[in-house]
Amino acid sequence: MCFVVFAYDCHPEYLLILAANRDEYHARPAAPAHFWEEAPDLLAGKDLLQSGTWMGISRPGRFAALTNYRDPASVKPEAPSRGKLVKDYLLSSADPLLYINSLDASREVYNGYNLLIMDQTGMWHYSNKTGQSLKIIPGIHGLSNHLMDTPWPKVVRGKDHLSLILKKHSETVPVDSLFELLSDNQQAQDQDLPKTGVSLRWERLLSSIFIQNEAYGTRSSTVLLVDRGGIVHFYERTFGKEGQMIGSDIVYRLPAHFISPVLPKSF
Repeated sequence: MCFVVFAYDCHPEYLLILAANRDEYHARPAAPAHFWEEAPDLLAGKDLLQSGTWMGISRPGRFAALTNYRDPASVKPEAPSRGKLVKDYLLSSADPLLYINSLDASREVYNGYNLLIMDQTGMWHYSNKTGQSLKIIPGIHGLSNHLMDTPWPKVVRGKDHLSLILKKHSETVPVDSLFELLSDNQQAQDQDLPKTGVSLRWERLLSSIFIQNEAYGTRSSTVLLVDRGGIVHFYERTFGKEGQMIGSDIVYRLPAHFISPVLPKSF
């Protein structure tokens, strides 16, 4: 994943409203979101090189997503796949904070990442670049290839767009409005670009929410809604090199244990 905006516990109808884009090299093989044969309770896309995933949910009521932390100077070519971290959390029953604490011992082994995890008790962000965890408070948040809510142009733009959607729709949130947010290909002005160690050409290319490039770009867009009754609404679109949609929408609706019997309106 390279871009995630979400509203957590701040809408009358939904506990979570999330819109995310996965950007990756087009040559890297991946399967779209599906229930895994070897893990029937896991709904996620799959990296066919390393068998991990970038985002997923599980029927027992767990969610996780991972973004790359962009720092080319510190990349370790032989580092293990970070997609395993998402898969391991989703398939475990570990307390989220205990799971995060367990990652600290291996934080130097992996290339930089941000991990969002969630269960019935709450939602957290962890980055191995800082070694710190953050409990997500109710509100609108954004995450790209730096830290939580870093005000990169695409993050600010996405959060502002999501805020407008929620102000306009106090009840049912139209899924198409969230996919429209994710299709925004406007690049930032040069003076507003972050300086992450890539070339100016790449900073420009990576500054839009939706990225189109023959070699690297937005491969999939995902909208995830968890309503106050604990029902998960999962939508995904996949894209080719020219930014064209491939196939039709992938849609899943499933009950999950996202509602605590003690705290019925929050995780």
